[in-house]
Amino acid sequence: MIEVRQLRKRFGAQAVLDGVDLCVDQGESVVIIGRSGGGKSVLLKHLIGLISPEEGDVLIQGQSITRMNERQLLKVRRKFGMLFQGAALFDSLTVADNVGFALRREGQLGENEISRKVNQTLEMVDLAGTQDKKPAELSGGMRKRVGLARAIIYQPEIVLFDEPTTGLDPIVADSIDQLIVRVREQLAVTTVAVTHDMRSARRIGQRILMLHNGRVHFTGTPDQTFQSKDPVVYRFVNGISDPKEPNF
Repeated sequence: MIEVRQLRKRFGAQAVLDGVDLCVDQGESVVIIGRSGGGKSVLLKHLIGLISPEEGDVLIQGQSITRMNERQLLKVRRKFGMLFQGAALFDSLTVADNVGFALRREGQLGENEISRKVNQTLEMVDLAGTQDKKPAELSGGMRKRVGLARAIIYQPEIVLFDEPTTGLDPIVADSIDQLIVRVREQLAVTTVAVTHDMRSARRIGQRILMLHNGRVHFTGTPDQTFQSKDPVVYRFVNGISDPKEPNF
């Protein structure tokens, strides 16, 4: 479904991605972990063509996207849904208008059909009855659910999650993780998530991949990851700083 080959990206003198290779199979749930500033979100943006690499390639269902023009990229992005960090809702729009935004922008469905899809999707994320509320009236967990509803309303094949549990208390974070798993199973989608939350990584990931020094340092199942004796992996998943490295 997704293949990344020797991806390299620099910002100034800093090599953020320095030869990343990875594959994600159809229907798989992959979680990307790693230090802040280590390139996780940059990698995610490469997958949908928001950033172009200096070297390497990104293939979606076998099709290279790195040299596509904007019109070609729009067709590829139609395969994706994305839950942004903080949900990225439009404050001036109601929940229903936020969720139905992409469908209205495409202009292919009538209002009755859009409303039906909005209501159906809000039920899927346990937010029935919130259509007329504004984002300011919602809790952090509810805003995340609205963001997820907006990401999946047009039934994408791949859903990307950027820090889906950031800013949530442990109980709400657990409910979001359960929802992510449920949506993945109901819609049979492929998912890629970036997170610092190790409990979330364990709950939603079938495979965990760790970026370190611009490359994939480790990949394995959740059990393999949390039982790893690799010092870089062990320190990260257990929250132990390395006195030899800057920690700011």
